Amino acid sequence: MSLLFIGIDPETGDKQSPTVWVDQAKQELVFQGWKPNPELESECAAFEMPGHAKGIPEDEAVVRIPARMTHMIREACDAVERAHIR
Repeated sequence: MSLLFIGIDPETGDKQSPTVWVDQAKQELVFQGWKPNPELESECAAFEMPGHAKGIPEDEAVVRIPARMTHMIREACDAVERAHIR
């Protein structure tokens, strides 16, 4: 398996597990997080940026990651940079 485990939110209980990985083969950061509530998902879907369609494509998802996991996200970014993944 090409997943490099970076970390799991230490403050979640047995049934929740926001997690950060690096997929080394696909050269991607991978996040497991909480599903957004309908209001947040609607707000994200309504966001407009020039050159991009409004909405959330069928093959994409909005996930929530606790800010306390910032150091894990940085570690994942560092791992990608060390592997010269772009």
